[in-house]
Amino acid sequence: MSIATAVILVVVIGLVLAVILTVASKVFFVPVDETVANLRAELPGANCGACGYAGCDDYAAALAADHSISTSACPVGGADVAAKLAEILGVEAGSADKQVAVVKCNGHCDAAKTIMEYKGIESCKAAKTLFGGASACTHGCMGLGDCVAACDFDAIHICNGVAVVDREACVACGACAKACPNNVIAMLPEKNKVFVQCNSKDKGAVARKACSSACIGCGKCAKACKFESITVEDNLATINPETCKNCGLCAKECPTGAIVNLRAKKKAPAAEKAEA
Repeated sequence: MSIATAVILVVVIGLVLAVILTVASKVFFVPVDETVANLRAELPGANCGACGYAGCDDYAAALAADHSISTSACPVGGADVAAKLAEILGVEAGSADKQVAVVKCNGHCDAAKTIMEYKGIESCKAAKTLFGGASACTHGCMGLGDCVAACDFDAIHICNGVAVVDREACVACGACAKACPNNVIAMLPEKNKVFVQCNSKDKGAVARKACSSACIGCGKCAKACKFESITVEDNLATINPETCKNCGLCAKECPTGAIVNLRAKKKAPAAEKAEA
C-alpha cells in the first residue's frame, strides 16, 4: 500500500505541476515578431556593436520597428546582408561598402626610435600612462597588443613592433579601434588600397627624428594627386576615401614611404622569344 500511495502521489503532483506550467505559459506568453526573427536570422551573429546597437538582436528589433533605419549598418555582413534585410523589410538596401581596419602607423622596430625600455604591464593603455610609452613618437602604435586582445576574429597581430591587419580575416567590427589608446586604427572601405600609414601630427623635423617612416607634411602627395583627394592639415596628410582612385601616385611621391599602396601590381609582359 505504501508503494502504491507514493506512486499515486507522484502522479498527482506531476499533473498539478503540468497544469501550473500550462497556465503560466499562457499568462506570460510573449508574442514573437516574425519580422524580427527573419531579420535576426540574416544577421551574422557577431554581436560586435559596430552597427551602433548592443548586438544583432537589438539591431533586428530596431529595423523592424523603424524602416527608415539603414539596412547597411552591419559591417560584418556587408552588402549581401544589407540586401537581404532590405528585401525582408521591402525597402531599398542603399550602399554598403565592405569596411576593413587600417593601422595608421608603420613605425616598426627598424623605423621608430625608442626612448626607454618598458617592462611594465603588457598593455598599450598602461604604457601610455608612463610618459606616453617607450617610443619617441607618442602618436603611433605602441605594439603591446590591446587591439589583438580585443579582436575575436584573429585578424590583427603585432609584427616587428607594430599592429598589422589581416584584411581577409577582418570583419570591420571596430573592436581593435576602440581598444587603441592612440587612435591609430581606423575603419576604411576595403576597396581603398592607398592610405596614409602615419598618425603623427608633429612638425616634419620632429616627426622624422622620431620615426623614419613618418609623414612630414611636405605636401608632395597632395601636389601629385590629380583628383584633389589629399589634404595636409596639422602636418599630416589625409586621403579622402570617397574621391581616391587608388592610382598610387601619392605613394610614389612620398619621400618617407608614409603612404602605402596595396593595389596589386601588374605583372610585366613576358618578353617575346626572338625568332630564330
